[in-house]
Amino acid sequence: MASRVFLDANILLDFILKREAYPVARKIMELAINGQIQAFITPSIVHIVGYWLTKAYGNAKAKELLLTLLADVGVIDIGHEITLTALHSKIKDIEDALQYYTAIHHKVDIFISRDKDLQKAAIPTLPVYTPDEFLKELVKE
Repeated sequence: MASRVFLDANILLDFILKREAYPVARKIMELAINGQIQAFITPSIVHIVGYWLTKAYGNAKAKELLLTLLADVGVIDIGHEITLTALHSKIKDIEDALQYYTAIHHKVDIFISRDKDLQKAAIPTLPVYTPDEFLKELVKE
């Protein structure tokens, strides 16, 4: 199974805000914390998660939570060429396209998201798994 995974914003929000999908998101984050996978996000995801954390907990706590998260999750850059590729792709959602093609550029093995439209638009180079699918594949190995 993949050792380098990209985490969509919803996975992080499920984990930090303890939303309905918290148990599965927690298992994925535990894999990252324990060094069993390398997890990555983009600055855009830091922005999205930071926005919701600030709304939920205030600015100081949001920064503290993000800094804790970034101890175990790496941030990869979106460059100009990646942006152009993403915008020319068949992925309709601009944010998804940017995240997906950034992950491809950085040679991530699997993209984890609950977004079914993104899963349908994925190419063989980078499969998109739901959190449950990812954990099931991990158990197979």
